[in-house]
Amino acid sequence: MSDRWPSADRPTPDAVERRRIVVEATLEGRTSVVAGHVADHDDRVRASAILGLHKLGALAPVMARAAAVDISPRVRRTLASIAAERNDVDMAALLADPDATVCETACWAAGERAHEASSLVEQLSGLATDHDDPLCREAAVAALGAIGARAGLPAILAATADRATVRRRAVIALAPFGGPEVTKALEAALDDRDWQVRQAAEDLLAISDETESS
Repeated sequence: MSDRWPSADRPTPDAVERRRIVVEATLEGRTSVVAGHVADHDDRVRASAILGLHKLGALAPVMARAAAVDISPRVRRTLASIAAERNDVDMAALLADPDATVCETACWAAGERAHEASSLVEQLSGLATDHDDPLCREAAVAALGAIGARAGLPAILAATADRATVRRRAVIALAPFGGPEVTKALEAALDDRDWQVRQAAEDLLAISDETESS
């Protein structure tokens, strides 16, 4: 990854002022001013410029590609946050990002692009079961539920045995699916020690019963 721009842990007064200029220029539609800061040496300014250009409809693919390999997780995370609205962003690369906050945001974006994210199901399944960060596992499970591809079901079922926050998300993510394995997982969740998991399972089973009886 490029080390052209060192990460700034604490912005200087000059960087704060440049970021203010970017934000104001975005609000005022001054695209050239915003674009002039995409290579700023402060990552907060670069992130604001990337977001501003996206809002102005002026973020060129070459800029998005540069942001995807920026040394700063803040910039890469900003790109991930807008990836749900763009088809020129390499989602697979963002999902594989070593920074957990970037990966989590990319999982969210993949779920938002569910209609075209079927190619990411295998990668999301791996994140849902194997990522070290529980927030990434939770976000990956949510994305799999939003996509609703049968290939993602095993990972969702496995997540029903994860920590409580992931289990809650996994039970909800079972909503698009049916079958004996899903019913078995929901019935097991009725005895979960977390009340929110139990409630989600109860709600989904009730919906399933209503559907079958109608």
